[in-house]
Amino acid sequence: MKHINIFAISDSSGETAMQVAKTAGAQFESADISYERYPFITTESMLSGILKIAKQKEAVIFHTLVNADLSKLIEDFAMANNLQSVDCVQKPMKAISSQLGFNPERVSGLVHDLNDDYFKRIEAMEFSVENDDGSNPQNLTKADVVILGISRTSKTPLSLYLANKQVKVSNVPIGPTIQLPKEIFDVDPKKIIGLTSVTKDIQKIRKARMESYGIDEDTPYSNSKNIDEELEYANNLYHKLGCLIIDVHDKSIEETATVIMESLDLDSYQ
Repeated sequence: MKHINIFAISDSSGETAMQVAKTAGAQFESADISYERYPFITTESMLSGILKIAKQKEAVIFHTLVNADLSKLIEDFAMANNLQSVDCVQKPMKAISSQLGFNPERVSGLVHDLNDDYFKRIEAMEFSVENDDGSNPQNLTKADVVILGISRTSKTPLSLYLANKQVKVSNVPIGPTIQLPKEIFDVDPKKIIGLTSVTKDIQKIRKARMESYGIDEDTPYSNSKNIDEELEYANNLYHKLGCLIIDVHDKSIEETATVIMESLDLDSYQ
């Protein structure tokens, strides 16, 4: 089954971009489509971080950014990196502007009150993007939550979902052949979350990823024995750190996030 990743990027909640993407994606029942939403993106630094992830995942990008410069940044990046992108707001605004005879306001996030909660979300989102996938380990102690997990345990989508709840997240890939940042031992174990899963689920996701790249799906990356060793390494590390372990194989991103927020008494975050 062909697998693709779709990113919905917005300066607002991302609901519109996500809905357009899912409406289009629903017409491809034989495809395995993963959707990731990146809301409240209002700065170049935040957007650049997400675009790097999009490049790594060869994602199709649906975006609703009223800021023309940010929108163009996506279009230019997509063209330069052979990615597909769909602008869901600039062309509609242009059509309305032509009919009305005057220009739009072009104010990002216009439908949102610029209150403290809004800026806390922006701050958390920017932090989480900049500290994705093991980047900037010196910031681990500054995070509200540090997420550990082997490849394909949904660390990045979970991080961005929590960031939208005003939680600053660092996520770190782990494995027998990956050097663990020494800073992890300076983090309060209560703030560390260890993600685990079952071998067959990880293998299925990895094989789909290899197939999407046009690569033989039977590689060391998708080998069940290697995945067993990675999961064993992860669980041993989690017990050594004394952190909370969450099995994500039967949980949605929302369910996992709820467990994390409740365990850290972050219920008050919006």
